[in-house]
Amino acid sequence: MDTDLYQPTERTRLRRLPERGAYDRPSVHAILDEGFICHVGFVVDGQPFVIPTGYARVGDTIYLHGSSGSRLGLRPGMDVCVTVTLLDGIVLARSAFHHSFQYRSVVVLGRTRLVTDPEEKDTALSALMEHFVPGRSTDVRPGDRRELAATAVLALPLEEVSAKVRTGDPKDEEEDYDLPYWAGILPLTLEPGRPVPDSRLKPGIPVPSYVTAWSRNGKR
Repeated sequence: MDTDLYQPTERTRLRRLPERGAYDRPSVHAILDEGFICHVGFVVDGQPFVIPTGYARVGDTIYLHGSSGSRLGLRPGMDVCVTVTLLDGIVLARSAFHHSFQYRSVVVLGRTRLVTDPEEKDTALSALMEHFVPGRSTDVRPGDRRELAATAVLALPLEEVSAKVRTGDPKDEEEDYDLPYWAGILPLTLEPGRPVPDSRLKPGIPVPSYVTAWSRNGKR
């Protein structure tokens, strides 16, 4: 068995446009490591929910962050579907039907586990902060007992996983390539703006270098 691959299952194997699928760890991890927000789908009392939340990957586990009083935090041990999507561009084709997006996405299926071990929870919360802004976790006040109790951390193993990536030119019908319409890609990027200080920031505190040097790819 190739240990560099997540073995496709009936639930994760791509059926539409399977050539865009990827199951290798480097592809999956790269997408997860570049994203910040995932959407978690689950069912409670017969009602479906999809909730956006922050996450971070540590090895072959992703940690979901939320309130201990939320629907997700109150019901650990649920079957969930977690999705992460990175939007890289808009695909403009010659026909309306073939317009699309350049994207990279990951779908993870599995059962959540509530993190109760203090050491693992601390590791997960530090990983979450470092995932968003590397260098920040050692430059803030740690959470106190009340804050930690109000925070739910759920672990989800990366076992049933697939990635899907769309790149390249628009896919027009052959007879449409002679039409007099512009076609191509409109790239989209996530770029940081100028840091805005808190209105109550004490004078003389400079903007940390890990903030001014932050970037989407690699975060800084």
